[in-house]
Parts: sequence; C-alpha cells; structure tokens
Amino acid sequence: MLYREAGQFKTSYAADQAVFPLREDRIGLAATLFAAFVLVPVFADDFFLSSIMIPFLIFACAAIGLNILTGYAGQLSLGTGAFMGVGAYAAYKLTSIFPETNIVLLVLVSGFFSAAIGIVFGLPSLRIKGLYLAVTTLAAQFFLEWCFIRIPWLYNYNSSGAIEVPQREAFGIIASGPAASALTRYFIVLAITLAVTVLMKNVIRGHIGRSWMMIRDMDIAAELIGIRPLYAKLSAFAVSSYICGLAGAMMVFFWLGAAEPSAFSISLSFQILFMAILGGLGSLMGSYFGAAFIWILPVVIRFAFPALGIDIGAETVQHLTFMIIGALIIFFLIAEPHGLARLWAIGKEKLRVWPFPYG
Repeated sequence: MLYREAGQFKTSYAADQAVFPLREDRIGLAATLFAAFVLVPVFADDFFLSSIMIPFLIFACAAIGLNILTGYAGQLSLGTGAFMGVGAYAAYKLTSIFPETNIVLLVLVSGFFSAAIGIVFGLPSLRIKGLYLAVTTLAAQFFLEWCFIRIPWLYNYNSSGAIEVPQREAFGIIASGPAASALTRYFIVLAITLAVTVLMKNVIRGHIGRSWMMIRDMDIAAELIGIRPLYAKLSAFAVSSYICGLAGAMMVFFWLGAAEPSAFSISLSFQILFMAILGGLGSLMGSYFGAAFIWILPVVIRFAFPALGIDIGAETVQHLTFMIIGALIIFFLIAEPHGLARLWAIGKEKLRVWPFPYG
C-alpha cells in the first residue's frame, strides 16, 4: 500500500533495468535532491554547511571510494587516508603550477595522481589477499605519510610544513580560500559527490562492476570463466584511489582550508573504514548512511545532553562517540554484516507487504 509496485508496468527492457524501477524510489530520490539543492541552502546557516553538510558529503565520497575496493572488489585496504592525502597534495601543487585554471577542474584532475599511486600499491594484490594485502596497504599509508612530511617540494617549502589553500575561482566565483562562501563550497562538493555516485552506480551495474564482484566472491572461478584478475583488481584500485584522492582534495580545498600531514593519518583511514562497515560494504547508499551516522553522532551527543540538563565536555563527547561506534561495529559484524543499508532494504521490503505479515 505504501511501497507497492502493483500497477507499475514495464514496457521495455530499459525500464525494467532502470536504476530506480519503482515510482516510490523515484519520488524519494526527487525529494532528497530537492532538500539538498533547495531546502538546505535556504534554511541552513554557514555553520551548518561548513561543519556538518560539507564534511558529511566529503566523507561519503571517500567511503564510496573505499567501498568500491573493499565492498565490491573484496580487496581490504587500510590506506584510504594516505590516498586522500595524495589527492590533496596533488591539487595543491596543481594550483601552484596553474594558478589561473578553474579550481574545480584541478581538483578533478588531482584524483588521477592518487589513482596512479593506487595502482602501484595495488600490484601486490595479484599475489596476496586478505590480511596480507591489508598489511601492504598499511605500509602504503606509512610510506605516503612519510613523504608528506619529508619532501618539502610537496608543500612548496612552507616553514609550517602545511598546505594552505589559496584563493581560486571556478566559473567566475571564488570557490576556495578564506573569501569563498560556505554556500558555494557546499554546492561544489554536493555536485561532485552526486556525480561520483551516479557514475559509480552505472559502472557497478556494467561488466566492470560485475568483474569486481566475481573477483570478490571467488577469484579462481572468475578467472576460469574469463575474468582477468590483473585488470579487475588494478581497475578497482585505480577507481577507488581516484575517488579517495578526489575526496581528499575536496576536504582541504572546500572544507578545512589548510592541512598538515597528520590530517591524513591512519586514524582517518580507520574512520573511513568504519563508515563503510557501519553503512554496509557493497552498497553506495550505505556509504552515505555510514558517513552521516559517524560524523553527525558527536554533534547529536553534544547538543542532546545539554538539552536534557546534563553538562558534558568535548572530551567526554569524543569518548562516548568511540564507545558507541565500537559497540555498533561489533553488533553489526555479528547481527547484520551488511550494515545500515541492509536494514534500510529490509524496511522497504516490509513496507511492500504491509499490513500483512512479513517473512
């Protein structure tokens, strides 16, 4: 009654294979896009945009990148933070070399440098997998962090050792730097993240995405039926690293404004991994759920307790966040390995038969 496909007839193969075949899904998507492009800009202030919406979208983009590699291709990675750093430093160098170029274009190009580094560190995946591959990506994390600190050329020999975002324009509007408005940066991040989501959704539904999932499920059987592990695994590393590098460039240029090498430490890699696990591995929607939950949870705790008359410090908020996230990760790994995305799918399935019994 609330979520039925009764009466919705498909008259072509394209309509049957649409990304959103049900009318209710299309209505929900339209409402979400309307809220993101109209309601949030109209009613949200600069603090809400800069502190909640922009980082949420950036982390969702990074979680999508990790999900491509770990959730769809089955290659465990602990170097997400480092690949995000490669994109950030590449964008910084590109803005120094091409100061008159559109900053959005430079951010998009910076992801290719991260993709190249990802391919290099993805080569061991042709021989090893599982925990050993995770250790290899962890080595990439430490090595790239060392490069961010020890190679002064990457940060233009700044005495602080940090990269500072210069003022740059996009389409005649100031898009980065201290003078860039929060609304402009929000629209840029929103457009890029949605474009990445739509592109990845179509790639996953095609032969490339199917080859990733076959390698994930059983690589030997996939090779026997004609899937080449070399192309499948390295393409997954390249696409994942590109998206993570893109997210890292957006994080510095459209959110933080400046960053030190510690911003791309192993803790960032674990944070993105937790977002993918809680949201649901192998789900683009789960990447949004995980990013929203982990990033917004401390904000909710910080405002909920004072509303109840309980005074709570910032360090207590952080400790509570770690405890809740850790407990939820254990819970989901035991009870629902597919995360919040699976709970969302189960809820929709129950709506399709409501008010009749489900299961």
